[in-house]
Amino acid sequence: MLDRRSLLAALAALPLAPALVRGARAAEPGVVRIGYQKNGILVVAKQQGIIEKRLEPLGQSVRWVEFSFGPPLLEALSLDGIDFGQTGDAPPIFAQAARANLVYAAAQEAGGSGAGILLPKASAIQSLAELKGKRVAFAKASSAHNLTIAALEKAGLSYADITPVTLAPADAAAAFARGSIDAWTIWDPYFAIAEQGEGVRVLARASDITPQNNYFLASRPFAETRAPVLQAVIDALGDVAAWCTQNRGAVADLLSQGTGVPLAATRRAVDRTDYVIGPMNDRVAAEQQRIADRFHALKLIPKPIRIADAVWTAPARNG
Repeated sequence: MLDRRSLLAALAALPLAPALVRGARAAEPGVVRIGYQKNGILVVAKQQGIIEKRLEPLGQSVRWVEFSFGPPLLEALSLDGIDFGQTGDAPPIFAQAARANLVYAAAQEAGGSGAGILLPKASAIQSLAELKGKRVAFAKASSAHNLTIAALEKAGLSYADITPVTLAPADAAAAFARGSIDAWTIWDPYFAIAEQGEGVRVLARASDITPQNNYFLASRPFAETRAPVLQAVIDALGDVAAWCTQNRGAVADLLSQGTGVPLAATRRAVDRTDYVIGPMNDRVAAEQQRIADRFHALKLIPKPIRIADAVWTAPARNG
């Protein structure tokens, strides 16, 4: 069995894309540039070529661009490096606060539930309240950032009660392996990989702390000028989501092949994912607004934002 050091070294060695990868190019007529991460519906769609098939009658092709986590993906979206992508709950809030010209095109409720807070197995920490005074690592402006804050609130602690250590997943894995942080908040597939380690213990899971929704986002110019193309992408992903729900074993195989993440960890992540895509309803928007208000109250974003200002309304369908 892998010990903690070996496991986290393996995590750190996973191939991760830099903040703005070479595949993020300027817009081209007839090309939809899609940003994706190492997990979820977009990877399945990429492996199956579903979006390409749906867009072909519209004279559109797809360019795929990989990112290590949400904030760099949305940075590329705001700089016209991609047209469309998926992230967790926090990245679009930070992006909107930074005046990124984006819209929420669809939501995957509870899609980010495969996340949690990890400890070294020998850690004396037994409860969320015992994170007080500890060094807790997470990726800044990511869903793990929000999960960390929600966990502290659940325990009656404030953000000031911990020492935040903001690190990208690979860097956090290395810091965890060195013992230079006390806890690590992370999402799948990294969370699923780490759970299998003999030297790692799960302090809390996202499902026990707060809802974690995922979002499909588009640049506002893309949504406004190519709305039928965006709708076709969302429709295709709805079909992929329905297939994923009925074929979880095949989903795990596709994801493992497409990302290089070990199959056992991928199966663990797939088994706890809710593959349902829908429009931005009032409930989802309200939850996202609550998170935005939380970040503003903590002065983590410079001004209040309105999620409703960034919700895309799909054009009416003919017939």
